[in-house]
Amino acid sequence: MDERRMFSRILFATDAHLAQGETKWETTILDLSLNGALVEEPAHFSNSGEAITLSFTLPESDIVISIDTELVHQKNTQLGLKCNFIDVDSISHLKRMVELNLGDASLLNRELMLFIEKHNTTD
Repeated sequence: MDERRMFSRILFATDAHLAQGETKWETTILDLSLNGALVEEPAHFSNSGEAITLSFTLPESDIVISIDTELVHQKNTQLGLKCNFIDVDSISHLKRMVELNLGDASLLNRELMLFIEKHNTTD
């Protein structure tokens, strides 16, 4: 199965920030999943190959979600970002957002287990 389709995407348009090293850009999230995001390519974006931090504030709150990502595709003025690390607070809020939008707790639980399995490192 294509990994991009292992996680349900939710439409979620909101302003966000990307940071790569000392460089920062403003962007807009187009959709989210437990494993990444699709965002608009910011003006003057140039990928150095380093990790990209995606952060955004949940609407009507002061809760900031921060995700360490890598660029997996760049086309049609959009960037596909894959989650490499997300802190416990951020994943809890993201899980709740996905749950509310999916309306299927069993599907979300399967995806959460897959996420944990893919991101569990025992180095």
